Amino acid sequence: MAPPPPPPRAVLLLLVLLLPHNAAAAGAGTAAAPSPAVNPFTAKAAFIRYWNRKVPNNRPHPAFFVAKLSPLPAADTASFPSALPDIRARLPALCSRAGLLCAGPAADADAASLARAAGPFKGYSNANFSNYGTGAGEGADSFRNYSPDLNIAADSFRRYGRDSSGRADRFESYEADGNVVTANFTSYAGGATGGAGSFAAYAAGTNVPDSTFTNYDAQANGRARGFASYSQEANHGESGFSGYGRSGNGVRETFASYGNESNVLASAFANYGQSANGATDTFTGYGVEGNVPENTFRSYGAGGNAGVDTFKRYRDDANVGDDRFSSYAKGANGGAAEFQSYGNSANPGSTTFKGYGEGTNPNHHIGFKEYAGENNTFKGYASTGVDFKEYHNTSASTLTVSAEAAASMHHQHLKWSPEPGKFFRERELVAGNRMPMPDIRDKMPPRAFLPRDIAARIPFEPTAVSEVFGVPLDTAMGKAVASTVAECQRAPSRGETKRCATSAEDVVDFAVEMLGSDVVVRSTASAAGSGGDIRLGAVTGVDGGRVTRSVSCHQSLFPYLVYYCHSVPKVRVYEADIAAAADGSGSGEKINRGVAICHLDTSDWSPAHGAFAALGGRPGEVEVCHWIFEGDMTWTVAD
Repeated sequence: MAPPPPPPRAVLLLLVLLLPHNAAAAGAGTAAAPSPAVNPFTAKAAFIRYWNRKVPNNRPHPAFFVAKLSPLPAADTASFPSALPDIRARLPALCSRAGLLCAGPAADADAASLARAAGPFKGYSNANFSNYGTGAGEGADSFRNYSPDLNIAADSFRRYGRDSSGRADRFESYEADGNVVTANFTSYAGGATGGAGSFAAYAAGTNVPDSTFTNYDAQANGRARGFASYSQEANHGESGFSGYGRSGNGVRETFASYGNESNVLASAFANYGQSANGATDTFTGYGVEGNVPENTFRSYGAGGNAGVDTFKRYRDDANVGDDRFSSYAKGANGGAAEFQSYGNSANPGSTTFKGYGEGTNPNHHIGFKEYAGENNTFKGYASTGVDFKEYHNTSASTLTVSAEAAASMHHQHLKWSPEPGKFFRERELVAGNRMPMPDIRDKMPPRAFLPRDIAARIPFEPTAVSEVFGVPLDTAMGKAVASTVAECQRAPSRGETKRCATSAEDVVDFAVEMLGSDVVVRSTASAAGSGGDIRLGAVTGVDGGRVTRSVSCHQSLFPYLVYYCHSVPKVRVYEADIAAAADGSGSGEKINRGVAICHLDTSDWSPAHGAFAALGGRPGEVEVCHWIFEGDMTWTVAD
C-alpha cells in the first residue's frame, strides 16, 4: 500500500506556529527543554506563544510560572461574555475551571442539623446562625474547629442568643489558619442575662481576618466575655467592636493576648461600653510584639457608671503602631482606668488622647503607671482625676530623664524583631553557612491568571470586581480588593517604577520594558526548610554576581492572580542550594533551591523598616537581603 501523501504546506506551517516555542526549538537540536504538552488552542498555549515572541532567548518556561496560567478550556475562553452582568451570570460555572477565587453565599444552619448538633458545633463552615438560641434557657453552645483552613470563609451570627438566660457559648479554634475570613456578630447575646462567652484561639494564624462585633452583649445583664489569644499571629486584619456592651449591666469583658505577634492588625472600639453600668474591661498583653498595630477607642465608656478599665502590658515591644483614644470615658460617673506598663514599644509609635475623662462629673480616676512612649498627645483631658505616675516621654522636646538614660531605656525595650531569617546581610550567602529560614510558604489562596482579553473586560475597581465576583465590599475579601486597587493606584516611591499586572502578559511586558527582551524569571523552588534552620550549599551570583537591576513581582489578594511588580535598582541576585540543618551537622542533602535578592541601596527606606530592627543600622548604611518567597518571583537579565 502506498504511503499517504504529506500534509499540505499550509497545515505544516500552522502546526509549527501553534507549537510551544521551546518544543519546536528542541526539535531543531537546541539544549532548551520542551514545555509540557499544551493544547495549542487554549489560553495557556496562546500565552506561551506570546512569551516566545516577547522573550526570544529560547530559555525553558519555568514550571512555577506556567502553573499560574489560565486553565480555561478553549471553548470557554472563546465564548466568555463581555458585559458585566453576563460575566456575573456565567462566573459561578466557570470559577473552578478558570482557577478563580469566588465567594459563595453562607448557608443557613438548618433546623435538622442544629438538632443533631445538640450544642457542640464541630466541622461547620460558612453557616448563617441568625436568631439562633433566641430566648433560650440555660445550656451551652460550643463552636470548635469552626471554619478551619478555609478560603473566603463567611460566618454570620446575627441576633444569636438574644434575650437568653444563663447560657454559655464557646468559640474555640474558630476560623483558625483561614484565608480572607469574615465573621459577623451583630446583636449577639443582646439583652441576655447571666451566662458567659469565650473566644479562645479565635482567628489564630489567619490571613486578612475581618470580624465585626456590632451591639454585641448590648443591654446584657451580668454577662462575662473573654477573648483569649484573639487574632494571634494574624496578618493584615480588621476587627470592629461597635456598640459592644452598650447599656449593659455588670458586663465583664477580658481581652488577653489580643492581636499578639500580629502583622498590621487594626481594631476599632466605637461606643464600646457606652452608658453601661458597672462594666469591667481588662486588656492584658494586648498587641504585644505586633507589627504596626492600629487601635481606635472612640467614645469608649462614655456616659458609663462605675466602669473599670485596665490596660496592662498594652502594645509592649510592638513595632511602631498607632492608638487613638477619643472621648474616652467622657461624661462617665465613677469611672476608673489604669494604664500599666503601656506603650513600651520597640520602635516609636504614636498615641493620641483627645477629650479623655472630660465632662461635668469629676468623679473618676485615670492613672498612667509606668507609661512610656514617644509621639504622645494629650488634648483636652480632664483637669482633675488624672494621675501621671512614672510617665516617661522620650521625645526630644519633653525629656524627663537624661539622654543617656532614655537611650538605655529604649534599648532595653528594643525586643521586637521580624521573624528570624526574614532579613540578612549579603556576607551570609556563602556555602556552608547555617542560618534560619523564615516561613516562606505561599499563604495566598490558590488562583490563576485570567487571559488578558478577559481581564480587560472587568474594570479594575472595587465596585465592578464586587459585582462580578459576588464579593460584598464590607467583607474581608471586599476590603482586600479595595486595598489592592488602592495600592496599585498609589504613586510610586522615589526611584521606583511599578505596575500592577492583571494578566501573565502584563508581567512579561513590564519585565521586558524594564530589562530588555533577554530576561529570565526565578523563584525559590519550594517551601522546603521553611521555618527551620538551613545550611547553604553552592551559592551562585546571577549575572556573575554583578550589581544589576531586577523586576520583583509579589502576589496581591484578588479573585484572580494580580501581581504588584516593581523595578528594583542596585541589587545583586543569588541562587543557593539549601540543605536541612536540624542537628549540629545537618544531613547535607539538598532540599530546596533558593533565590535571594540583596538591596544595596536602602537610603530611601523607612527607619522603622523591620530590616533595621533585625540587622541594626539605618537607611543607607547597610544592605538588606531576603529570600524570594514561594509564589513571588524576580526577573533579571539572562546570564
